[in-house]
Formats: sequence, structure tokens, C-alpha cells
Amino acid sequence: MRKLELHWQILIGMILGIVFGFGMTYIEWGRDFVQDWINPFGTIFVKLLKLIAIPLILASLIKGISDLKDISKFRNIGLRTMGIYITTTIIAITIGLVLVNIIKPGEGISTETITKLTETYASDSGVTSKIEEATRQKEGGPLQFLQDMVPDNAFGALSDNSLMLQVIFFTIFLGISMLLIGEKRSKPLKKFFDSLNDVVLKMVDLIMLTAPVAVFALLANVVVSSGDPDLLLALLKYAGVVILGLFLMIVFYCIVVATYTKKNPFWFLKEISPAQLLAFSTSSSAATLPVTMERVEEHIGVDKEVSSFVLPVGATINMDGTSLYQGVAAVFIAQALGFDLTLSGQLTIVLTALLASIGSAAVPGAGMVMLVIVLESIGFPSDKLAIGLALIFAVDRPLDMCRTIINITGDATVAMVVAKSVGKLGKPHVKEWDEYYGKDKNS
Repeated sequence: MRKLELHWQILIGMILGIVFGFGMTYIEWGRDFVQDWINPFGTIFVKLLKLIAIPLILASLIKGISDLKDISKFRNIGLRTMGIYITTTIIAITIGLVLVNIIKPGEGISTETITKLTETYASDSGVTSKIEEATRQKEGGPLQFLQDMVPDNAFGALSDNSLMLQVIFFTIFLGISMLLIGEKRSKPLKKFFDSLNDVVLKMVDLIMLTAPVAVFALLANVVVSSGDPDLLLALLKYAGVVILGLFLMIVFYCIVVATYTKKNPFWFLKEISPAQLLAFSTSSSAATLPVTMERVEEHIGVDKEVSSFVLPVGATINMDGTSLYQGVAAVFIAQALGFDLTLSGQLTIVLTALLASIGSAAVPGAGMVMLVIVLESIGFPSDKLAIGLALIFAVDRPLDMCRTIINITGDATVAMVVAKSVGKLGKPHVKEWDEYYGKDKNS
């Protein structure tokens, strides 16, 4: 009997989790049961993925750089990556702004709904914490993000998943230094990281065996933790605009894959789907990164020289889905609260959302912190910020899940484009989790 493919197993787990979650909402003790006895399995799964994220970046990126043998090749890959990431982010923001200006979802929100949303969420700790975090980020100078990229303690950076840019900086610095001392003297260190990379990738395979159960637990908890259904329905038009924009980004990626890499876009979506489904379940590009790297390298055929740089950097600075959401949410809030938004204000949204995406945390909820920065950049009244966030807070988590799919799909697309441009897009080579088990392998 043929084994059911992983993406189908995960999809079944997601559907069962949603159905189970809805069922438990009708039972008095259902929510507590899910949070106490079901959700921990999802939390453990996410922790395991985060556990190996930094070791994977460290080993994979050093292996990729050291395999290049030439710093000029690394520079070539780096410049292409950054240029394409900036381009796709601008396209995403533009799509969001065009849709929200055409459909105008904010004009359909009644005064009663605004009042109810404000009363429900304006003083919520989730809203106030996002405003405080955005204020803290804005207090830094214009080059603060560059300062934040450079760690003053390598071990401190390696011990904190939120310092992903610092880890990438240190790893690139170490990899380039290995190239400069020559292959002979760097060989012992290279062999160590090559072996570590293989071990961590095997850990990814083992963790993924539990993915269907984990997404069942994660989705069940999301459903039982959802807010007032009436408020969710009131924001349906706004949510629909965001989801339509995200769908158009998927179409854009498919066009790029088909026209530039000459690969079947449906094949691409099928191969990356386990990472997409995990991105939806976890709402975290960083947590999904190990799976994204495994799918892109083994199932799509992108060489590690490319993927080891493009994907970790993308998980930190390439936020196409989140940036699109920034544009839609900012204009929606302005429409709903009667704030006059000029053309120059909308161009400011494009620029600010682009800059805010660089270095923003690849974790759930980071998009709302970026949104506060975007709103303040267009002169939105500070005393209405809490009201503005309250308008969208009810649907932020489900939309966060959807936009994370776009974030990691964008990363995978750019990895394919860069690999194709430097002749590093080859044939897939899938490794099974137990391919060495019970075999005498010396290499």
C-alpha cells in the first residue's frame, strides 16, 4: 500500500483540528481541555523546530559559503538576493494598496461595529504591547537596524531565536574568514559543519514525522481561542481583501517560476506545500525555516550554496505577505476612521512598509508592530492608534497564518530564481528519514 504523501497527511491533520476545535467550542469544558491536553503537543512541535533553526542556519550557511571557494560568487548571490527581495516586497505592497483602494472595505464598517471593536480590543494587552514595541523600535536612529545586525556576543546571539539577523551576520563573517585562510587550514572546521548540517537535516526529517499530529493540535487551539464570531463577520470584507491580495501574490510567484525557471508551478506548489501548511499552522517563518530549507534543497533541487543564504535571510527580511497586509490594513483603518490619506501618504506606506520589513521578527504578531510604525509614518493620530489596531485585532491571527504562507513561498521562489540565474538549480534528491538505518555507511 502506497504511503500517503506528507502534505496530504498535514492537510488531513489541519482539517481534523479545525473540526475538532469547532466541536469543542460547544462543550462547556472544551476550551480548557484543548488548551491543557491538546495544544501542548503543537507547542512542543514548534519548540523542536525553533530548537534546530539556529544550528541549521549556522551549519548550512557556513557549508554553503565554504563550498563556493570564491568570495566573488558569494557577492554575486547576495546582491541578486537582496535586489529580488526588495522588488517582490514592493510588488506585494502595491497589490495590497491597489485592491484596498478599489474595494474600499473600510467604508462598509458601521459606527456600532467600530465602537464594539474598540470596547473589546483597544485595551487588550496584545494591542498595547504592540504599540509599546513599535515605540521602542522608533526611538532608534535611522541606521538602528544596521547596529542591531551586529552582535557584541556571538554566543548571546546564538542563544536567542529573535536575533536571527545577528546569527546570519556572524555566520557569514565566519564563512568568509574560512575562505580567506584557504581550503587546507579551514578543512577541519568545514568538515565539522558539513557533518553538523547533515545531522540537523536528519533532525528535520524526524520532527516532520509528527507534523500531522502537531498541526491538528495547533489548529484546534486556534479555533477554540478565536474571538467573537459576530465581530469576525463584520471584518469579513477587510479579511477578504487581504486574502485576495495574498492569492494574487501566489499567482505572481507561479508566473515567475513558470517563465524564468521553466518549472511547472503546480509541481512547485506541491513540493513546497508541507512548508506552507506548517507556516499556516505556526504563523512563524522562523519556526518553518528548517522545513522550508529541506523542501527547497531536497524536493525542488536548489543547491545548498544558494538556499543556505537566500532562505535564512528571507525568513528575516523578506515579508511579502506581511508587507501586503501593512498596505491593506493601514488604508482600511484610515477609511474606517475617516482619516484623509493622500497619494503621497500611500507612497509613504510603500517605503515605510518596505523598510519596516527589514529586520522585523519572523514570529507571530510581528506584523502588527510593523503596522504601528507604518501608521505613524503617515501622520495617523497617536491617540487613535489603539482604536485602529482594535479594528483589525479580531482577525489578525487567521490573517497572520495566511500571510506567513506567502512569506515562505516568496522565499522559496526567490531561492529558485537566484539558483537558476547562477546555474545552481538542479534535480531534486529526496532523502528519507531512515535511509541509513540498519546500513553500514562510512560516508
